[in-house]
Amino acid sequence: MPMEDNMVIVGGGIGGLAAALACGRHGAFGPQGQGLRLVEQAPAFGEVGAGVQLGPNVTRILHGWGLQQAVADVAAFPDRLEVRSALSGQLLGTLPLGERALAVYGAPYATIARQDLHALLREAVESLGGIDIDLNTRIASVAPVGEQVQVLTHDGRELDASGVLGADGVWSALRRQLVDDGAPRVTGHLAFRAMVPQSDLPAGVRSQVVTAWMGPHFHAVQYPVRRGEWLNVVVIVHGSVVGDPSVWDHSANAGELRVRLANAGGPLLDLVHAIDDWRLWALSDRPPMRSAQEMALGRLALLGDAAHPMRPYLAQGAGMAIEDAQQLSLSLRAHAGDVPAGFNHYAAARWQRNARVQARAIRNGEIFHLQGPMRVARDVSMKLLGDKLLDLPWLYGYNAA
Repeated sequence: MPMEDNMVIVGGGIGGLAAALACGRHGAFGPQGQGLRLVEQAPAFGEVGAGVQLGPNVTRILHGWGLQQAVADVAAFPDRLEVRSALSGQLLGTLPLGERALAVYGAPYATIARQDLHALLREAVESLGGIDIDLNTRIASVAPVGEQVQVLTHDGRELDASGVLGADGVWSALRRQLVDDGAPRVTGHLAFRAMVPQSDLPAGVRSQVVTAWMGPHFHAVQYPVRRGEWLNVVVIVHGSVVGDPSVWDHSANAGELRVRLANAGGPLLDLVHAIDDWRLWALSDRPPMRSAQEMALGRLALLGDAAHPMRPYLAQGAGMAIEDAQQLSLSLRAHAGDVPAGFNHYAAARWQRNARVQARAIRNGEIFHLQGPMRVARDVSMKLLGDKLLDLPWLYGYNAA
């Protein structure tokens, strides 16, 4: 008797959980998530301390998954995005969010702690009741065997599946099975990150809006999370770390960051001096996708950073993983009983959008870090055009359904 179709999801981060939830809710392999197994190498679920911006393109999907209240309970909903000069603090441009995002796009613009987003996805996955979850499980090999994929774990177990989804991040081991295009590229950019209670900050640097600080050779972004009670801050500079680039999360020296930003204007400098505890992330990515075969081939597919790692300059890394998850669930349901066809449909529907977002993120990073006369021209353009440059209907208006 042939085995029922099923799928193994490798990776229990935001992308893997989103895929499990979307496929479970949409009954891609059976009711309540039956036919789905999520495998995570860590002994317990967890996420790093940082923030995530969720545009209307993403919150629209989360609401469709029944998570509107769960997001509202832990997120912040800034009423505007401000772009300021990192040198002078001068306001260069503003994009209304809040009610305008709801009116124009039908969904809110939210900012949320990664741990909180991860936790609400995990709780939603667990509440379905039918998804098998294996923690502390590393994948040793993945190999096609007839009309199945044989997944071997490091502890000697054999998992047979109709399809395998790699949601195992930038340094994906599953990607080597599909594309084998070498290691991700080191960008030469470093992210200093901090998330602190606003009550611990001086009143003058607390904020309930998204602020992007444009500097020469660096930029910074801050926004509220956790119902506005915390502030997430990231400062991107040029540089590298010593050692294995796949070890991307490091302790950071606050003094080094303050020296790097010595020419910043008062408000940003005040904020940086008010925070003592920082983490340092070494940023890696890949070039924009060139074909659907980079996302799926046969019975193996990739999702999120495993497929299209991107620089954080469009604030859409988590968003694209969630969009991927929505499309994957719809494609598998539309091609029930034929996992390769479902994977192919998913990849064809997603790769060009992901490539566009990757390319725009790279371009944004170049603009954010301009120096000399080009920096001046950038600032003047921002003053003149404002929300015409900041609003992105092609991005925020997208509906994966």
